[in-house]
Amino acid sequence: MTPQELKQRMDQGDGLLLLDVREPDEYKIVNLGGVSIPLSELSTRYTELSPDREIVVLCHHGVRSAHATAFLKAQGFEKVKNLSGGIDRWTDEIDPSLPRY
Repeated sequence: MTPQELKQRMDQGDGLLLLDVREPDEYKIVNLGGVSIPLSELSTRYTELSPDREIVVLCHHGVRSAHATAFLKAQGFEKVKNLSGGIDRWTDEIDPSLPRY
């Protein structure tokens, strides 16, 4: 999912669950809200998520979130997408007022 697609879906109030898989210190720097479960904890915490919800996974550049998306799909989550380019691309293309690191 591109940042533009995510922004449109969020503006429409589609009820997406944002899953941020960055580390807590990264989440504190900048975030889009949503649930914070670091990738390192996802294998033990994924049961906190509902497979019935549409989930968009994000990280800094999209690499960790791609791994998390693949993991969740392997666990039976069908409504999960990766934010292409991560929060860095979101900041670049959607909201340049957000801090970059």
